[in-house]
Amino acid sequence: MDTNHQSNIKLSKTEKKFLRKQIKARNTLLRHEGIEAVSYATQSLVVANGGLGNSVSRKQLLPVLEKCGLVEALLMPPNKPYSFVRYTTTEESRKAYVTLNGKEIVDDLGQKIILYLNFVEKAQWKEMGLQPLPPGLMVVEEIISSEDEKMLLESIIWTEDTDNQNFQKSLKHRRVKHFGYEFHYENNNVDKDKPLPGGIPPHIDTHSAFEDEIVSLSLGSEIVMDFKHPDGVTVQVMLPRRSLLVMTGESRYLWTHGITPRKFDTVQASEHYKSGIITSDIGDLTLSKRGIRTSFTFRKVRHTPCNCSYSSVCDSQRKETPPSFPESDKEASQLEQEYVHRVYEEIAGHFSSTRHTPWPRIVEFLKALPSGSIVADIGCGNGKYLGINKELYMIGCDRSQSLVDICREKHLQAFVCDALAIPVRSGSCDACISVAVIHHFSTAERRVAALQELVRLLRPGGKALIYVWAMEQEYNNQKSKYLKENKISQGKKEISDTSVQRQLVEQMPNANSQDSAASVPSIQEGGCNSRKVTNSELPIHTNRTTFHSQDVLVPWHLKGNLGKDKPVEPFGPIRSHDPGSVFHRYYHVFCDGELEAACQTLSNVSILQSYYDQGNWCVILQKI
Repeated sequence: MDTNHQSNIKLSKTEKKFLRKQIKARNTLLRHEGIEAVSYATQSLVVANGGLGNSVSRKQLLPVLEKCGLVEALLMPPNKPYSFVRYTTTEESRKAYVTLNGKEIVDDLGQKIILYLNFVEKAQWKEMGLQPLPPGLMVVEEIISSEDEKMLLESIIWTEDTDNQNFQKSLKHRRVKHFGYEFHYENNNVDKDKPLPGGIPPHIDTHSAFEDEIVSLSLGSEIVMDFKHPDGVTVQVMLPRRSLLVMTGESRYLWTHGITPRKFDTVQASEHYKSGIITSDIGDLTLSKRGIRTSFTFRKVRHTPCNCSYSSVCDSQRKETPPSFPESDKEASQLEQEYVHRVYEEIAGHFSSTRHTPWPRIVEFLKALPSGSIVADIGCGNGKYLGINKELYMIGCDRSQSLVDICREKHLQAFVCDALAIPVRSGSCDACISVAVIHHFSTAERRVAALQELVRLLRPGGKALIYVWAMEQEYNNQKSKYLKENKISQGKKEISDTSVQRQLVEQMPNANSQDSAASVPSIQEGGCNSRKVTNSELPIHTNRTTFHSQDVLVPWHLKGNLGKDKPVEPFGPIRSHDPGSVFHRYYHVFCDGELEAACQTLSNVSILQSYYDQGNWCVILQKI
């Protein structure tokens, strides 16, 4: 029976409940995916909840659909919670509509899900063209026998390394044994002067650390590895069990490679397919449950500087130049990509380990919201605020994939996006929080745009709490926690504010000249005064000291023996040290009243409260 006839039949309470859910599924598909259902029977159906994104495999769904007739095609888009089925006749699809709507099946995780079917004219899905393998990449199948595989797996003794301080350090999803040289995950390098008694280096493709060829043997289980070009092109490559991955040239030096943590891989359903690119043919995709994969990765330690053809990404060839104040939106975006996004991606694990105590006034704001409120945490980091109030529906987003992965490990709802373009429907949130995010945007226009995007998510009457770092780290004769935690190394004298100011001025040529395009912002009584600075290098801030410029690079010392107050000599977002690395994060620290002024440029908000909280300027605003 088609949907037009349903309105003429008296439905039971159960049938009404099912119909409501079916209509909801239809509306959701239209609103979020642009898939429009029709009220008359056709050969094609969209099956809500029956998709790869719902952990439903082709092998599981197809037999259920075939009970109603001959299936011409089953199209399963990757990562989507729905699929399309096309029957040979309308009568067969009508039978499936009546028989399977509301049917309960068990997905590949053993969880029960209910299918909701709607008629569609045709399956609309834009397929990407077949991507070639990254240049220099090769997969050799069945490189060893199953007997050799068994011998190699049995030869690994994991327990003997548990007392090693580097055992499983910084690796949340896999265990590692080192041979030849120990790879230090805190600074992505090896100590070439301390070889281990063995012969297999780790598989991090640092140009200056290793030679061209990288060879990795996959044992125990197949796996899908992601390769990404700097231009954004991503290809997924199947690495079968007992296969050998060989990376040389462009695939070794230019493309990033990694394995996304998940329980299932989306793979080709065809039995003849074994290795290579996972295509976008949605008529031939299914799920493969991951097993335990062990990889042997071979790299040759490099003892001379790398002279590859990819100087833009080569740490041996890249010239470290101090970044300048951006003069355009494009330059601002590039600065943030290099000195915010890239840095947080690198330091995510260490950063998260230092961010575990929620700030009391943010907790107070969240606890005061009505039960059932929908709240978005924009720039959620490791998600420390997402579970504060169990009575709220909270979702987080962050620009860092690594930080979002940490949220997901905690079973928190989070996704990756840019704070200037949040993929959430306008007016859908009762409240938003933005903690330590806006100060990472490098122009006033981009900071206001981020505030406007935050307000866009709010319903009328919805509230937002915003925290930014304050230039005034001493307020009402009280030092902030940031200054109080200044740890002076033993035997090291504290540097006076005057000497710090002199050091910063020396880093900015002609800073005192009236003819210079650059000027050092100065602190005034009751606030600060900063003129626009152009054609000038960004100063590097000395940690745990007073700010002398609003736009600064703040060092982050990756966990190691390097003290927090050790002077930073090099410029550039990343500089390896022994035993740690120094990363520089861009900040625009706000003066008293500056955050309020930025919020007041928005036409549809009112400021309910503004205050200073431990070195941060804070605003609570409401959407009118």
